[in-house]
Parts: sequence; structure tokens; C-alpha cells
Amino acid sequence: MCMFCKCSETVEAVTTHVVNYKGCLIVIKNVPCLECVQCGETFYSDEVACQLEKIVGKAKEFLQEISVIDYQKAA
Repeated sequence: MCMFCKCSETVEAVTTHVVNYKGCLIVIKNVPCLECVQCGETFYSDEVACQLEKIVGKAKEFLQEISVIDYQKAA
């Protein structure tokens, strides 16, 4: 169930996750998610959320102004 609009229907999709860290943007594309069919809000599974934390942690080591990472290739 969507936490925002309370719709009970979601579909599998992919999204782009963006993190702003110390003035640098970390963009992770092709992230698997569930998307609410009514409002479009996205939700991550626990597994995907943990993987995102790992990817962001690695990207922070390089601290480029903009980093674009493909989730599928970073796993």
C-alpha cells in the first residue's frame, strides 16, 4: 500500500535515485522499485535500499562533483 495516497496497487518499475552529498550529486540510474499506479511514488525493497547505501558509500570515496552510476552494473 502506498504510504502517501493509500492506493493498494503498485507495479514493478525502475527509477533514478539522486543523493546530494556535500555539494556533489550522486545519480544512480536503473534502480528497481515498486511504483504506485495512482500517484507515482516509488518504494525500494530492503535489499535494494541496502545496495543503494553501499553504492553511495563507494561514490562518496571519489567525491566527484557529479557521479552517475548504473545500479545494474554496480551490483
